[in-house]
Amino acid sequence: RKFTQSYDLVINLKNLEIKQNPLDFFVTMHYSKGKKVKVAAFVDQQLSEEAQKHCDLVIKETEFGNYSDKKKLKKLSKEYDYFIAQANLMPKVAAAFGKVLGIAGKMPNPKLGCVVPPNANLEPLVEKLSKTVRLSAKKATNLQCLVGKEDQPDEEVVDNILTVYETAVKNLPNEIQNVKNASLKLTMGKPVKI
Repeated sequence: RKFTQSYDLVINLKNLEIKQNPLDFFVTMHYSKGKKVKVAAFVDQQLSEEAQKHCDLVIKETEFGNYSDKKKLKKLSKEYDYFIAQANLMPKVAAAFGKVLGIAGKMPNPKLGCVVPPNANLEPLVEKLSKTVRLSAKKATNLQCLVGKEDQPDEEVVDNILTVYETAVKNLPNEIQNVKNASLKLTMGKPVKI
């Protein structure tokens, strides 16, 4: 293999009506998932300098109008993993970006701490996002996410697997009763039950 493969954890579910009870939650692991996370921030002058230090893209309030084109917005939602917004700008962010980011599930999420005060320190938040994965099951009856790369120490990958698995079980309506099995899969490999 000419690239470093990723480990994906797949948790297969059972006894669950996914259409009636879709699952969607975040898990923050103790270690990196081995993939660089790209973060964009919607800010005004107050938070601009801090955002430029820690985020990959800074969109100032005065530039919101530059993103009225749907194609440009879709490209933005594909290119960045997480979006942070200054709390007092949320109504404007929703108006300018909500249609596309909302559908993509990428709106700045208060549950994740992505809606911040104008004086926020963004370093710990960006650090946390680099170790966070989103698990969702809306149609299929499984949860799948990246838990590390094959060149990471095994202990880190194992810790990430356990963190994700334990959090997933807590988020299921009947906890362990809803888990059929779990498997680990390398990018080019077959799933291995664990």
